[in-house]
Amino acid sequence: MAQSELSQAEQFAKRQFDFVIVGGGTAGLAVAARLAENASLTVGVLEAGERADGNDQINIPAFSGRPLGGPLDWHFKTEPQGALAGRELVWNRGKVLGGSSALNYMVWNRGCKEDYDAWEELGNPGWGWESLLPYFKKSETFHPPPASHRDKYQSTYNSPSPFLGDSGPIHVSYTADYSPTHAYWHATLNSLGIETNRGHLNGSNVGVWTNISALNPESGGRSYAAHYLGPPPPANLHILTGALAQEVVLEQQHQQQGGKSEWTATGVKFSHGGQTFTVSAKREVILSAGAIQSPQLLELSGVGRAEVLAAAGIPVKVDSPNVGENLRDHPMTPLVFEVDPTMAQIEDLLDESVLAAALEQYRRDRTGLLTILPSAMSYLPFSQFTPQAVLNDMQAKSKELLAHFSSDEKLIILSRQFSPETKLGQMEYVFELGNWNPTFQPDRSDGKRYCSMVVILQYPFSKGSVHIRRPDSDGPESDAKPTASLPPVIDPQYYAGPHGELDLEAMVHGVRFGQEICRTKPVADIIRGPAHPSKPVTNEEEVRAWVAQNTITCWHPIGTCAMGGSGGKAAGVVDSRLRVYGVEGLRVVDASVMPLHISAHPQATVYAIAEKAADMIREDMLVS
Repeated sequence: MAQSELSQAEQFAKRQFDFVIVGGGTAGLAVAARLAENASLTVGVLEAGERADGNDQINIPAFSGRPLGGPLDWHFKTEPQGALAGRELVWNRGKVLGGSSALNYMVWNRGCKEDYDAWEELGNPGWGWESLLPYFKKSETFHPPPASHRDKYQSTYNSPSPFLGDSGPIHVSYTADYSPTHAYWHATLNSLGIETNRGHLNGSNVGVWTNISALNPESGGRSYAAHYLGPPPPANLHILTGALAQEVVLEQQHQQQGGKSEWTATGVKFSHGGQTFTVSAKREVILSAGAIQSPQLLELSGVGRAEVLAAAGIPVKVDSPNVGENLRDHPMTPLVFEVDPTMAQIEDLLDESVLAAALEQYRRDRTGLLTILPSAMSYLPFSQFTPQAVLNDMQAKSKELLAHFSSDEKLIILSRQFSPETKLGQMEYVFELGNWNPTFQPDRSDGKRYCSMVVILQYPFSKGSVHIRRPDSDGPESDAKPTASLPPVIDPQYYAGPHGELDLEAMVHGVRFGQEICRTKPVADIIRGPAHPSKPVTNEEEVRAWVAQNTITCWHPIGTCAMGGSGGKAAGVVDSRLRVYGVEGLRVVDASVMPLHISAHPQATVYAIAEKAADMIREDMLVS
């Protein structure tokens, strides 16, 4: 280990921090930067990845997705999913300063008003739409498009808008250029009776619209969590990269006083360069390691379901039965079509000469192929594409399948699942050039090119779990305990059980409508035929089998340290102020605290959670 690295870690560990934040990702850097605005506080961040400043693979919009599977990725995989033909799915997560906000496809949208109001209805005051809206706005700077752009690409928004921020760290805008298929999207959906939504960030995303991206139009590059850090970076904010948190240090109080918990978080044990260190936090430890690693760290620290900890050989400090439970994700099924090759400009980047010319254009004026991002989007209620009789049948089934949901959840779920009156974005459609299905190997002979119709279920019934993994019991370390270096056991339970069967049925109807969109003009004019499935599939059993073999993750895991609401520890892991039940001085601030899923890509919501959390922490400091 280099002396400079050792000194860096030692110096970090010896500092007197008020707050230590585990995870320098989307939420972690946002809450760290906001707390550091108070010059009297000292804030430390532990990040397992490294900095990636100036990395074209992160910054150039059209390169989104390229770092997946590389050194900036955690390389997580799920357990084999029985209802997905026994497949393991790759769950990419960002291992880099900025977290997954540095690797994602830069989609910037919000859920429906009712999604956040449901969190509040569960008994989490202050988490409804009206309370969260100021924090959505606080995180962003929206750059309005010029009139010519609005006319050409239908990049509409309500102007002036009370719903959009104008001074936040994350710059959001419409991209400079679009795939040629974008010109056909609105007209096709409009012909199917789907209206264009001219204010899709205003509390309802239902309809068809052109998406906004986490993109700074001035630099032409990605805007992500690392941009919360300045310039200039706050002098009282210290970040240690290459530091893997191993556990939260919990100290037991000998006598409970004033209703305080028996255990208090006092610091974090972490590894850096092959050595182990402990850093102290005078006020709080904040876990912002995401929906996969925040529950893992709680369990490694002795906070979790007693039987899970006992099986792993970890002493139980706080029996918290919901740690790692309630895992929810958006299942995604990409249909692939052969497309008129004149439409496939983005795939031309596979040609080195085309790529070189595109890079020259991008660096010259921030336009061209390298600015293209997913933008043709639509969120629809089931009633938009599912026959009434089928909806009635699915609603009847859903009433029988709510045994594993709390009484509060049941009322909310029944009010928005399969009801013909529901006007929520229950299914998302994204139409883009290229092959988005990893199970399909495209044939590029004779100039063949492809486009994808991506179908994403927004409110799945399926719930899975994330738990610590014990070392191989047959290996030489059979008595060894789990560590943060071992990837946790991720089991999302896609389409599993009766609840999953209902998700599968919903996805089947969603896929069929995706096929119908591609049979509708003017999109149909540029599609030569189906590629995957290779023939029109209409038989329900065939569609079900194809969906099971082709569903993948949309990389939107949430809920594994959920707010318990009125159910308290029996229903969740943290309270409405994101404090871990049973431990003083410990909070979770990331997507894992979301109790129910939203109809949206969660990036913007995670920033809003972090912004709100920072305010709550400052408020609690005043009364402590």
